Amino acid sequence: MLISGLSALLNGLPELRGELRRGFCDPPPEELLDIVGWECRKGALNGGSKRQARRRETRAMLGDSRTRRKHAHMHIVVCVKMVPDTTQVRIDPVTNTLIRKDVPFITNPFDTRAVEEALRLKDKYNARITAISMGPPTAEKVLRRALSLGVDHAVLLSDMAFSGADTLATSKVLAEAIRLLHQRDPVDLIVCGQQTIDGDTAQVGPGIACRLGFSQLTLVDEVMEIDPKEKVIRARRRLEQHYEVVEADLPAVLTVVREINIPRYPTVPGRLDAEEAPVPTWSNAVLKLDAGKIGLRGSPTQVKKIFAPQRAKGEIVQAEGDQKPEALDRVLRKLVSWDIVRLHGQE
Repeated sequence: MLISGLSALLNGLPELRGELRRGFCDPPPEELLDIVGWECRKGALNGGSKRQARRRETRAMLGDSRTRRKHAHMHIVVCVKMVPDTTQVRIDPVTNTLIRKDVPFITNPFDTRAVEEALRLKDKYNARITAISMGPPTAEKVLRRALSLGVDHAVLLSDMAFSGADTLATSKVLAEAIRLLHQRDPVDLIVCGQQTIDGDTAQVGPGIACRLGFSQLTLVDEVMEIDPKEKVIRARRRLEQHYEVVEADLPAVLTVVREINIPRYPTVPGRLDAEEAPVPTWSNAVLKLDAGKIGLRGSPTQVKKIFAPQRAKGEIVQAEGDQKPEALDRVLRKLVSWDIVRLHGQE
């Protein structure tokens, strides 16, 4: 009954929302009410009292009040990116740019850990979370995914002036957006994934920290403690051969590794709320950045050529009987010439 009820709800979601927008709908089956706590009121979205109208205006500006935390102690910003599924990447040999047509896109796996860690901190320290993403209009998808998990607000940074950016230009746009958020509602913590699977540079998080003058903690695999009053964070960093426990002043930027947590799945009510939540788009008209310092024009790193390296054909050495010593000698000489092994007494 539970599975069939969920299936019926998801399949009928567009029609149900359409009825709600017109102000009339039939009550859903009782078993669905038990699952998602859905209420359907005549005139709930269209029409209604002046108080309801004011509520709708407030939600449009600040986000759905149902997800807001009163008297939140911290403001966390989490950065997410839409990336191509690495198994389906294709490159245009002429322009050396990614072919986006018919390529499936996902949330960067490292950023899913950043979102999960922000949500855990939200639950522990009564925080509010704003997710931001720079990308094409379709990147709204990854922001709605974050909203469905429990993120409070989301902002999409999208403008043709931002396209073609390298890590330097990307960090500039993200830092400026966070600066604007900070002016409206002081930011205590920024959480980023360690790196993206389409670039693997791990430079954007530290770049944001440098531009904003925030403390930076990279390669974090555990947030041990945060003192919102003293403005101090203690975290553990996962290095190659050991761990490192460090403290830093807030505001700070964290870049987290995959091992920090296991991301949760969205709930049905979360998915429903995320579908209707406002996701404002900030263009460069909002950020007011120098067009020569963002996007492709502001990127000193440019890809000149992308190609798959040609592999030399391997050689199979076969030998039987008395030919084995000679074959072994040939193999050893090859390994010595490639500087893979050294013979005894050889300098």
